[in-house]
Amino acid sequence: MILPIYAYGHPVLKKMGEEIDKDYNALNELIENMWETMYHAKGVGLAAPQVGLAIRLFIVDTVQINKDEEDPEKKAEGIKKAFINPTILNESGNLWSYEEGCLSIPNILGDVERHSKVDIKYYDENFIEHTESYDGMEARVIQHEYDHIEGKLFIEKVSPLKKKLIARKLENIKKGNVTANYRLKFY
Repeated sequence: MILPIYAYGHPVLKKMGEEIDKDYNALNELIENMWETMYHAKGVGLAAPQVGLAIRLFIVDTVQINKDEEDPEKKAEGIKKAFINPTILNESGNLWSYEEGCLSIPNILGDVERHSKVDIKYYDENFIEHTESYDGMEARVIQHEYDHIEGKLFIEKVSPLKKKLIARKLENIKKGNVTANYRLKFY
């Protein structure tokens, strides 16, 4: 089932996510709905706060970024995973800037500096614990989604000038004056 995506200005996007256990009500159904919602909105990641739940859960699919590559080696790159109760253990490597967007903040992009590597501990949908390292685009998407479960948004990391330039657009999103090709829920 495609869920509405909670738009900028909704308080759930600023809440710290709470840990869940393997008996969380309809967890597998929630994860499936999040996948369907993310693909419908053409995203590469989605965090539970973006569908109205202040819990520590997000999904990432960077495989689709490379799916149109002609190089067979590149096609295999990327990850498609659910991250439950994740903890970033370390961010390292060079800081690099890249233009990010967010399904909760439609039609706004901004350059964000993030570390090129991340070490993360998490549980998968079967509640098996993993500790893994990622770099490049996978690390970036993980850090972006992790910020969501920490109550942070990418626009908090853009330059002061960019914040001024997007202020009016952000106010319009808060007021519900925005269009997207997916269903949004406003506060």
